[in-house]
Amino acid sequence: MEYLGIDLSCAMGSLRNGEFPEKDCLLPLISKLLGYILVAASITVKLPQIMKIVHHKSVRGLSVVAFELEVVGYTISLAYCLHKGLPFSAFGEMAFLLIQALILVACIYYYSQPVPMTTWVRALLYCAVAPTVLAGQINPTLFDALYASQHAIFLFARLPQIWKNFRNKSTGELSFLTFFMNFAGSIVRVFTSIQENAPVSILTGFALGVFTNGTILSQILMYQKAAAAKEKKAN
Repeated sequence: MEYLGIDLSCAMGSLRNGEFPEKDCLLPLISKLLGYILVAASITVKLPQIMKIVHHKSVRGLSVVAFELEVVGYTISLAYCLHKGLPFSAFGEMAFLLIQALILVACIYYYSQPVPMTTWVRALLYCAVAPTVLAGQINPTLFDALYASQHAIFLFARLPQIWKNFRNKSTGELSFLTFFMNFAGSIVRVFTSIQENAPVSILTGFALGVFTNGTILSQILMYQKAAAAKEKKAN
């Protein structure tokens, strides 16, 4: 019995016999279910950040380069997973995250007027190269090298924002909910990648996501708490 790529025969057979499914039967099933739940949840993961920017009409405290690099990282990751033929449950959220990341960058550009010429050059360069990468129309060796660099891209996408938060002792308009979902999603992906026997390079990327998203999440909690205490003291 298979539904959406999920093999239910093992678990259903154990339950019919009045037995609880064994670990080797249950873990792959949980992995698949978590994968699809994550794909569904990814549809809204960046909406809190987008809505916060639009509501306040401000991108205070946000690093433009950080979010641009995030778009590049999602593009490479999605293209690589498609190229490797991984099941949709193992990477499907990347498509939704990429779309939302593009909308988010557009919002940042809109509320950062005037946009410098160098920023427009970066945007046009991405639009020229991204379709080729997503179509997989590049040398396989170069593809592997791009994916290897993707880990560094995601790391450097977070470092400017982490440093900016630390320097300002504030997280500005960063959304707690968005980064909490990013953090939780990275943890789930580490588990599903192990269960799906994904390449080590993919597992490494999600592990880095746990670290960097967790760092920003802790900064949001720490600096917002400090700001609230300061405001309460002032009153």
